[in-house]
Amino acid sequence: MADTTTAYRGWVAPLCWAAVALEGFDLVVLGVVLPSLLKEPSWGLTASGASAISAIGLVGVMVGALAAGPLADRLGRRRAMVWTVVAFSVVTLLCAFATGPLMFGALRFLAGLGLGGVLPVALAMVAESGGAGRSGRATTVLMTGYHAGAVLTALLGRLLIEPYGWQILFVLGALPAVVLVPLLALRLPDTAPAAPAPDARETRNPMAQLVRGGFLGSSIAFWVASFMGLLLVYGLNTWLPVIMLAAGYELTNALLQLLVLNVGAVLGLLVAGRVADRIGMRRAAIVWFTTAALFLALLSIRLPGAAVYVGVLLAGVFVFSSQVIVYAYVGRHYPAHARASALGAASGIGRLGAISGPLIAGSLVAAGIAYPWGFYVFAAVALAGAVAIVAVRRRDAADDREIEPSAPSAPPAG
Repeated sequence: MADTTTAYRGWVAPLCWAAVALEGFDLVVLGVVLPSLLKEPSWGLTASGASAISAIGLVGVMVGALAAGPLADRLGRRRAMVWTVVAFSVVTLLCAFATGPLMFGALRFLAGLGLGGVLPVALAMVAESGGAGRSGRATTVLMTGYHAGAVLTALLGRLLIEPYGWQILFVLGALPAVVLVPLLALRLPDTAPAAPAPDARETRNPMAQLVRGGFLGSSIAFWVASFMGLLLVYGLNTWLPVIMLAAGYELTNALLQLLVLNVGAVLGLLVAGRVADRIGMRRAAIVWFTTAALFLALLSIRLPGAAVYVGVLLAGVFVFSSQVIVYAYVGRHYPAHARASALGAASGIGRLGAISGPLIAGSLVAAGIAYPWGFYVFAAVALAGAVAIVAVRRRDAADDREIEPSAPSAPPAG
């Protein structure tokens, strides 16, 4: 049994990566199809209506993340992963048949419930299967799947929307589940529901662990850090080109800078996990947030020539992976029976930052002060993330300690 379970653990990283890539595809697809939706003559969709659809989808993601963590801790990781992928894939397919903004918005909310559950469950599984000294690296590599899915969405949108219509992207976003779901069910190892703890109340309600036994202060600190991290990610991805236009750069350069920012994100993810495994999650998170603040503040200066691209690239390296190191740190800080709940809470509450980021940056744009004040605000947010990590209570060197895997059970024979 143990040998079989160990063999199946080799499937965890690629299958969770594929699930997160589908999440990246689905969460970015709205931005890709939005220009087409605004032109639908029978929909009458306005810019404010489109913003409402985007926000309600993110609310669904938040609710899904908060709910999926406790379910995964109580029912097992594999079962939670299978059902979240099934749920968002089915609803994503239904989005292709939406007849108006109201129906489309409702479906995006329902899809968000499933989407929100994917990340905390995947993070818990890869952290537990990463092996000694590699959990940080496993977490950051997992998150490259999100960017791969996002890039694929943009490429397919460019190639297929004009000849086939926006609906084709939602069909293609759902089809991989036909292959992925059976593989998840048959090849993922599972974790049995947590064994009874000394305090049985903790086992019945994993979320209680986040506020008991000295964890309340750390939980609040992690939630603040996650809020700040996702505020940066979504605020910059939404408004960077507009801010750079206000700084006097040409449109083509501003769009290229957004691409460079995301290239930096992937590079940062590949580097950050290795660094965190070497120097500890706490130290790495503080360094990453602080350095992100430095480069964001640097962008408030109009840099000449290629220097601006170097600055944007380095900002991307540190901004995006700061948030992922927070997830890795959360995975190490809490005991196994509450790990997915802790990750779900950090991801779910962080989504409030994802909603706030574009709103804050947009208000600065509307006020005509996005440059340079947008970068000052983003730098302050990054510093707040660093301060939040400093406030996390040390728990027996939990920032450097390897996590202990949950008790595994072999997947069904297949």
